[in-house]
Amino acid sequence: MTTTIEHYINDQRVSRDDRYQDVFNPATGQVTGRVALASQQTVAEAVAAAKVAFSGWSDTPPIRRARVLFEYLHLLRERKDELARIITAEHGKVFTDAQGEVDRGIDILEFACGIPHLLKGEHTDQVSRGMDNWTLRQPLGVVAGITPFNFPVMVPMWMYPLAIAAGNTFILKPSPTDPSASLFMAELLREAGLPAGVFNVVQGDKVAVDALLEHPDVKAISFVGSTPIAQHIYETGARHGKRVQGLGGAKNHMVVMPDADIERTVDALIGAAYGSAGERCMAISVAVLVGDVADKIVPALVRRASELRITDGRDLKAEMGPIVSRAALQRINGYIAQGVEAGAQLLLDGRDYTPAEADLRDGFWLGATLFDHVTADMSIYREEIFGPVLACVRVSDFTEALTLVNEHEFGNGVSCFTRDGNVAREFSRRIEVGMVGINVPIPVPMAWHGFGGWKKSLFGDMHAYGTEGVRFYTKQKSIMQRWSESIEKGAEFSMPVSR
Repeated sequence: MTTTIEHYINDQRVSRDDRYQDVFNPATGQVTGRVALASQQTVAEAVAAAKVAFSGWSDTPPIRRARVLFEYLHLLRERKDELARIITAEHGKVFTDAQGEVDRGIDILEFACGIPHLLKGEHTDQVSRGMDNWTLRQPLGVVAGITPFNFPVMVPMWMYPLAIAAGNTFILKPSPTDPSASLFMAELLREAGLPAGVFNVVQGDKVAVDALLEHPDVKAISFVGSTPIAQHIYETGARHGKRVQGLGGAKNHMVVMPDADIERTVDALIGAAYGSAGERCMAISVAVLVGDVADKIVPALVRRASELRITDGRDLKAEMGPIVSRAALQRINGYIAQGVEAGAQLLLDGRDYTPAEADLRDGFWLGATLFDHVTADMSIYREEIFGPVLACVRVSDFTEALTLVNEHEFGNGVSCFTRDGNVAREFSRRIEVGMVGINVPIPVPMAWHGFGGWKKSLFGDMHAYGTEGVRFYTKQKSIMQRWSESIEKGAEFSMPVSR
């Protein structure tokens, strides 16, 4: 039996459209539901509900908005395992990884609960004789988030907690691949006391995205996904007068210096490359092996990757689950074939993997894949594969490693494993990448910092969440004030200056 996954508008689950898309359990390959795909009319209905709700919600004192989020935080903690199971059922990532995703989303929610402090402006007494100047931050209005399949809970929580805490109303357009988590979160927000229309969900595809981009009442859009789409959304949204934050693709490197601890580095690479089947924008997909460290680390990688426990979410000890969809599996297999054709050495071929369980054999499975002797001209190096494929590139020294990373078109995340403090300092300063880890394989910033890369990994001026997230969802107003008793008589025609 399949379920219908609907929209959530003005505190009601609604289905207004005739178009639907199947939702799969990627572990079994079976259809588990169908998701409605919003029309322009449905998007307009959601925007209208959010616009009506904005007046009252934006006028609500920040401390009262924070109290609603605190209650939501309490409910989310109580039911996070339910939410994690929904993620596993539709995305395929193992249960412990899904739990971690919810926990990282909760981090952002906890940060957003401090909104009374985060919205404080600045005040200057006596900027001129009898005159004061201060600033405050006010919400934008109706804002939207367009989120990817790989984090159906965490990435939306990069957006909506801060947006609604700041006084905006929000429309979430989740991926149609794993849409059920969005409705679970919407129901919890309602239970927490969030007023109707403040948080809405429109399920859908490109039709819904274009409708949000073009709607005049949507003031800002945040997007996470591939670079071509991020660039399109940034350019289209800006053309329609919107504030846009477009987080695009990645090709994340780990530079391994000759002095690195081999055992700990292998552990880090295995988890960062194959966790969540490599379907993370911060996954390490390239190991840059400096000098003779390659001869030590590659055999260890082969041994450890070949031992990965690959199965579905029923096994709590599973280390890697299936690929999210059949189309994604076919695309990744195509990249593996390209790597072989280009002359890279295929040490582990994940295409050979078949689950032991009979009921999983129609699922979208791929084992850990490992290439050695990859070069910068190969597609498996240049392009984002978004799967459990690790490419090893051998370089002679630190300078060559630095140049290799800096010349790549993406600049999302990077890591360096070393015991040398000077190497670590020089790497941190000279690398042209937005998020850097030193002996940290996946350097995702914590909630009170901000997430975002450089170059073709980010379109827009502000990173996600943290204080930059607060700025993205608010606009600054500057107020200068004086009273008649301090105003000098007579008209002034010269430029006003401080006196």
